Formats: sequence, structure tokens, C-alpha cells
Amino acid sequence: MVIAAVLGYLFGSIPTAVVVGRRMGFDPRAFGDGNPGWLNMRKLVGGAQARKVLVLDILKGVAPAAIASSLWGPWWWGGVAGMFALVGHAFPAFAGFRGGRSVLTFMGAMAVLAPQAVGITVAAGLVVAVLTRKFAYGARVMVFGVPFVQLLFQPVSHVVVTGVLMAFIGLRFLVRYLGTLSMSSRAHTSPA
Repeated sequence: MVIAAVLGYLFGSIPTAVVVGRRMGFDPRAFGDGNPGWLNMRKLVGGAQARKVLVLDILKGVAPAAIASSLWGPWWWGGVAGMFALVGHAFPAFAGFRGGRSVLTFMGAMAVLAPQAVGITVAAGLVVAVLTRKFAYGARVMVFGVPFVQLLFQPVSHVVVTGVLMAFIGLRFLVRYLGTLSMSSRAHTSPA
């Protein structure tokens, strides 16, 4: 289990958006919304460079979950590897522990742990994104739909692991939101 955790963390710690951004001469954490992830990179540079981040961030979840699930141990070790990939993405050892929200890495890990659920929710999310013209709405359907659809294919114990991974993402969003509120309140109370 320790090997699965370390493997997941190391894969997750690869700062794909930071590497791609630095090759282009900037750090994405200093621009846009400051998140070193696909959505910010898409807004900053668009096109092929952002797609690299998309694919690589998903693979950061796929690789450790697949390795841990197929080589040794009980089924939930893939969940351990996936969880630590999320932690690595959020707090990357190779990028000063300043990382992203882990959503794509979560979807990558879940593509291994619950492939049917991910396939269905990604399709539904894409439909929502196209109809609303808001990727954020589609992404919510993709992520939050996974455990509900997963219940159709897997036992509750598997869905509990999914819930733990989702709780980590929720905490990341909460911390970032509270940080934004704190910075906003300081800006309003600081002298001009």
C-alpha cells in the first residue's frame, strides 16, 4: 500500500501545466486564475499546449491507479494510488507544493477504477457543456455524476472510495474559495 501511495504521489507531482507554461516562457500560477491546470492553460494559451496539459493531467491519475490495480494487492490499492495522485497534483513536490485542484487527475484514476461510470458521465457532461456552452457545467456533471452511475455497476464499497477522492477535491475548492474570500476582504480593508 505504501508503494501504491508513493507511486501515486510521484505521478501526481509532475507539474504538467507548469512545465508546459515554462517552455512557453511563463508560469501559469502567476496568470489567469492561478490554477496550474487545463482550464487556466486553455484560457491563457489555447490550442495544442492546453491539450497537452489535459491529456497529461488525466494520465497522472490513470497510470498509478492502473499499475497499483493490476500488479499487486486488493482492488482498493488502485484507489490509494489514485488518492495520492490527487494529493501530488494539489501539492506537487516538483513545483514548490503549489498545484491544482486535481479534477482531471481524479477523472483519470476513476477511468481505471470505474470505467463504465466515467464513460457515461463524460458523455453526459459533454452534452451539457455543448448545450449550455459552459464547460464548467459539463465538468460538474462529469465529476459529480460518477458515484451515482458507479452504483449501477459496482458495490457500495467501491463508491465509498470514490467519495473519499471526491471529498479531497471538494476540500481543495473550499480552501481556494476561502483563500479568495480572505484576499478579497483584506483588499477592501487595506488603506488606499
